[in-house]
Amino acid sequence: MNTQFATLKIYVQKQIALESVIEELTRMRYHRVDETAEEGDFSVRGDTLEVYPVNFSFPLRIEWEFDTISKIYSFDKQARKKILEYDFLILIPFQRKSRKYTNEDLPLEAVLRIQKGDYVVHTKYGIGRFRGIKKLKVRESEAYYFEIEYRNKDKIYVSKEDAHLIQKYVSFTLKTPKLSRLDTREWIRTKERVTQGIKYYAMSMLRLEASRKLIGGHPFSPDTEWQRKFEAGFRYEETEDQKKAMRETKEDMESTKCMDRIICGDVGYGKTEIAIRAAFKAVMDNMQVAILVPTTILAYQHYTTLRNRARDFPVRTEMLSRFRTPAQQRKIIRQLKDGKIDIIVGTHRLLSGEIDFRSLGLLVIDEEQRFGVEHKEKLKKMKAGIDVLSLSATPIPRTLYMSMIGMKGISLIRTPPPNRLAIKTKIIEFSAPRLKQIIANEVKRGGQVFFIHNRIHSIRKIEKILRRELKEKIRVGVVHGRLPTHTMEEVMLSFIEKDIDVLLSTAIVESGIDIPSANTILINDAHLFGLADIHQLRGRVGRMHRQAFAYLIVPGRENISSEARKRLKMIEEYSHLGAGFEVAMSDLELRGAGNILGKEQHGFVWMVGFDLYCRLLKKEIEYLKDAFKMEVG
Repeated sequence: MNTQFATLKIYVQKQIALESVIEELTRMRYHRVDETAEEGDFSVRGDTLEVYPVNFSFPLRIEWEFDTISKIYSFDKQARKKILEYDFLILIPFQRKSRKYTNEDLPLEAVLRIQKGDYVVHTKYGIGRFRGIKKLKVRESEAYYFEIEYRNKDKIYVSKEDAHLIQKYVSFTLKTPKLSRLDTREWIRTKERVTQGIKYYAMSMLRLEASRKLIGGHPFSPDTEWQRKFEAGFRYEETEDQKKAMRETKEDMESTKCMDRIICGDVGYGKTEIAIRAAFKAVMDNMQVAILVPTTILAYQHYTTLRNRARDFPVRTEMLSRFRTPAQQRKIIRQLKDGKIDIIVGTHRLLSGEIDFRSLGLLVIDEEQRFGVEHKEKLKKMKAGIDVLSLSATPIPRTLYMSMIGMKGISLIRTPPPNRLAIKTKIIEFSAPRLKQIIANEVKRGGQVFFIHNRIHSIRKIEKILRRELKEKIRVGVVHGRLPTHTMEEVMLSFIEKDIDVLLSTAIVESGIDIPSANTILINDAHLFGLADIHQLRGRVGRMHRQAFAYLIVPGRENISSEARKRLKMIEEYSHLGAGFEVAMSDLELRGAGNILGKEQHGFVWMVGFDLYCRLLKKEIEYLKDAFKMEVG
């Protein structure tokens, strides 16, 4: 165990007694239990140790053969399924929040997944390629070392004591990293250049945080009797993670600081309920609430859910989107300014300059990563002095590191709702008879079907095929973004009310729409979608306690690129409950992250890798915070 950083390094082929690992875990404040259930637990059965590390989505199992570690893998206990295997990992102590780390040598991730051939970053030597674990004889004794190759085929061997100095290289760009040269000052100069570039970015982040703290937030009152009645109207059983997220959100709202919290949870895990309760709490204090969503259909879904939940209370909810005529929109804008509307749900229309509130107290942002840079700049201005609650199923790393460096609070909902089943995911080739059989089977059991075709110009061709195959026995509706708003609204209502069996749609239904009776989704030309997009679309089904199916339709595996085949294989692998985090990270690694950090910062990430970039940013922010305190003192 490394006492300086209080970490425990475990890797395949490591020779260490199981009892020694148990002793170290106990020192790191992990609790031995009969059955591992939550973070900080570990249990032992024979030669297998199961541990639930801090900030990891699933427990890990470590298997021994005599005194040598033979396997390390994550495990979904509910599905009884192995998820991913690991070559080595670094465990950090339970209750790490009690300690402040500033050194760049401490990994931000609790588990590092590095495979042979991956690019890695050694904090002292730079970017190289991991060539595997090698047994070497040093000073009359044999030990295992991590072999890393640099430019000109130069190599270094890293001992297990220095394993914490290695991180997987991730830059979220398709650009191949430049291998570092050993025995030069090149890597030192690279880190210095990145650190200088980070300084301005860190200062701007702190300036925004300081302005929000200076203005302060509205301290909301404790829960009222109406709040308790409203929450009792939730028709599902709450999970422990949901309860914890709600407690953390309410504590933030009742403080004098401006809340900036993100609720991270997979599709269908109950994030919306947290937002609805927070919105109701704000209204009970006579404050207005704005709920910002990326799509018109999601706005409509949230609007109808809120109206139904609050129908027994004097709460006025409205929607601002293309589903409202220009005259209706003008009226809503006037009423918002006069304080006659309590909760407004809307798309990016809410960010226009003409929108004004009488007493805005809470802003809820659903899937913030779906908004562009221009919208985010407007959001920054809108956030000043109000509480902000963000929701995300596949959080982008920028959001995660914002929470890691203390700029955001984060609540994780990792527990699936009771009796939830993982969605069975299959890759199939386009065949009209096969599609007919799949759809007929779902309708026969009383369900409904999403059919995703993301090309407007050819969607009518797909409609003709479906109508020809299904005849009039199965009803088909079509929606896409170019339809008149009233037509789109009518079709969606028909689907919600089960007057339509199959909804043929573009990816406009990707986020949030919740149809409990729809338990089969077919995604045409699935090879053209990113991992996160498929995962979001797949999340439209499987909301009930019955088995749901997702079919990824391709024109033939030989007709798609190797990159697309890799994506499709991954989405099959990531079909377990709670796979959102793995999907988000893998998707970004495969196809790049665009403008997560802005053009300049994105270049710095490419130079040193995302993990080291985060550490340098965290270090700089903590330095600036300390310097600011000294100046004030």
